Amino acid sequence: MEQSKLDRINKLYKKSKEEGLSESEVEEQKILRKEYIGLIRKNLRGTLDNTTVQYPDGTTKKLNKD
Repeated sequence: MEQSKLDRINKLYKKSKEEGLSESEVEEQKILRKEYIGLIRKNLRGTLDNTTVQYPDGTTKKLNKD
């Protein structure tokens, strides 16, 4: 996600706490947050897909999506 979008998320959050947001700003905030959360989930899924667990007996197993 571009830094400008992250800055906008933060700006909208601060404005919502100080004075409130207009309807269009609320919608913009929802869209930006949804995109941000989607990227976080994608990143986490990639990390978990490449994670293995080593058991005390020395065997290793990849994590499954199950």
